[in-house]
Amino acid sequence: MGNSKTIVIKIGTSTLKGKGGTLDITYLNRMAKEIAALQKQDNRFVIVTSGAIVTGAEKIGKLGKLKSIPETQAAAAIGQIILMRDWEKAFAKSKLTVAQILLTRDAIADRERYINARNTIAELLKIGVIPIVNENDTVSIDEIKVGDNDNLSALVASLIGADLLINLTNVDGFYMNSDEGVTFLVSEITKITKEIEDAAQHPSTQLGTGGMITKIQAAEVCSDAGVVMVIANGREKKIIAKILSDVQIGTVFIPQTSKKESKKRWLAHGLPVAGEIVVDPGAEMALLKKGTSLLAAGIIAVKGKFKAGDSVSIKDESGKEFARGLINYSALETDKIKKQKSSEIAKILGYTGSAEVIHRDNLVII
Repeated sequence: MGNSKTIVIKIGTSTLKGKGGTLDITYLNRMAKEIAALQKQDNRFVIVTSGAIVTGAEKIGKLGKLKSIPETQAAAAIGQIILMRDWEKAFAKSKLTVAQILLTRDAIADRERYINARNTIAELLKIGVIPIVNENDTVSIDEIKVGDNDNLSALVASLIGADLLINLTNVDGFYMNSDEGVTFLVSEITKITKEIEDAAQHPSTQLGTGGMITKIQAAEVCSDAGVVMVIANGREKKIIAKILSDVQIGTVFIPQTSKKESKKRWLAHGLPVAGEIVVDPGAEMALLKKGTSLLAAGIIAVKGKFKAGDSVSIKDESGKEFARGLINYSALETDKIKKQKSSEIAKILGYTGSAEVIHRDNLVII
């Protein structure tokens, strides 16, 4: 898969469990050692881990005996600390620091929280820390179900613009049945058809133990976001290194669109416009011809009520829209700093914000 990548690795409960259904510490240590070695090759990793509920259940002597949602949430609260401590110990052996990030689906749906989560993960990756993400099972009622971390890992991969999602499970990949009824491993999928969706629910294949329905949903999210996804057996030795070395292993899902095209489409059509800003001819030219970021100095008017992270329309002096982007400031803040140099922003607002009002990576010409 080439050089320097941002990779999300999702590890399911079935993969993390050892004999007797308890957390396999030896496996955790092995995975941490492998990831640490690959990080030295200029790769960046985010881990989406399951296992909090089973770890908590083991601690309180209720392994396989959890009956109610409050009981399950209590087990998750107990298990999450133990799980993170075990990951921390595993990575400490390679002198790497980890960070805990607990997400719920609404954190990704809410624009402001989405931006905050993305910026936090980006900063952690920048300083060489391994973010370890889990569903916040203590507060998530509807989402406590097998396989939800499949969807969560795809959303995280989309959130940070990852190159690759490796979904590690307890089967070798995605299986289908031939017309003769013979089960075979599919090595590559470029489009998720009804036939594939049906196969994910078929009890006669090896799919049931892998929770394949949610993995196919995750593959669809990745496809739309321009992220390659691989389903592979997490118990295979050096599995991540093999995938990164283009060894044919597991099932590879090839996205329908590139990351750049996906982001442009999302910015242009996938988000409601919360307000608008009018820019002077100099800023318009810089955005159109040079592909620069939008600075406060080029803004001459602000309209509407919007928050930092919202999508705004960018218009010329005649009122014609020519671009859209995710803004780093609220409407009130943008109005205060319009026509001003970036160096003056801290003095005007009383704190140091972004030098760009809209960064070029979050801006699309339409």
